[in-house]
Amino acid sequence: MTTPSTSQPTSTPVPAPLPTSAATGVPGRLGALGPVGLVLAGGISVQFGGALAVTLMPRAGALGVVTLRLLAAAVVLLVVCRPRLRGHSRTDWGTVVVFGITMGAMNGLFYEAVDRIPLGLAVTLEVLGPLALSVLASRRLINALWAGLALGGVFLLGGGDFSGLDPVGVGLALGAGAMWATYIIFSARTGRRFPQADGLALAMAVAALLFLPLGIVDAGTKLLDPTTVALGSSVAILSSVLPYTLELLALRRLPAHTFAVLMSLEPAIAAMAGFLILGQALSATQAAAVALVIAASIGAVRSQVGRGRRPAAAAQPGVAAGAQPGVPAGAQPDGNGSAS
Repeated sequence: MTTPSTSQPTSTPVPAPLPTSAATGVPGRLGALGPVGLVLAGGISVQFGGALAVTLMPRAGALGVVTLRLLAAAVVLLVVCRPRLRGHSRTDWGTVVVFGITMGAMNGLFYEAVDRIPLGLAVTLEVLGPLALSVLASRRLINALWAGLALGGVFLLGGGDFSGLDPVGVGLALGAGAMWATYIIFSARTGRRFPQADGLALAMAVAALLFLPLGIVDAGTKLLDPTTVALGSSVAILSSVLPYTLELLALRRLPAHTFAVLMSLEPAIAAMAGFLILGQALSATQAAAVALVIAASIGAVRSQVGRGRRPAAAAQPGVAAGAQPGVPAGAQPDGNGSAS
């Protein structure tokens, strides 16, 4: 799971991409391959970071791993962003605190889930939260099809009754999805109230401080073990810092809806990471279930784009189709933010 790469998360309208030379100073000789590659690299980093976190759980426990990840990511973001603490209203601080609480809950629930069920399946269930937000926000009949497709995937995933999966793990993953949807809403609000990535850095600090007592109770002095700290910091770099940077660079040249479609592939990337790192092979039925949820997510994103493109073009001729006013293009998995 990741979080957005800037204080203007993927759940908010993203400005029309600058010309490549203006955004990066580099000629656009790679065309769309450059930003697409960055997004995919970010997704791979997030999910392989999640797989590394699973290997760390026997050393520090799920809550201990979350604590290490949040602390390390908070330190890096605070040092890099150096957010201004003065000049913010009470409402600003309330927003960032709720954002931090949501972020911590999302990560905690997700890591507790992957401690019980395979990584690929946990991410698939978690994606249902942003997908539900996307479907509800659009209010189009076609989205009933995508919702039905996703539910079909969930039915296949559980074999009809989820008897083959830890029910607690399933519930935790669904809870993480609900927090992910809430996270998208508050990341957007935080991005409107704080400049640059200041809100994200402050929210990460809030999440780390709130989670620290839980990590201490769960892991105790294991949190001070140098090897555990090093591995936890690696999880933070792979699952938070590196994806944020890659997604930020990509969004300068990539329309928001294209980014959303690419992020819909997260369950497949997670399944690959789970297989390669953890030996968690999916059955044919489970693989089909993952494919159905991915298809539903991509379909929901594309139907939102079709809805927002014509009104946006008529009202704002200078805005690219990728910038969808009022559409949570994002109700898409982020990076990272995902919580994975």
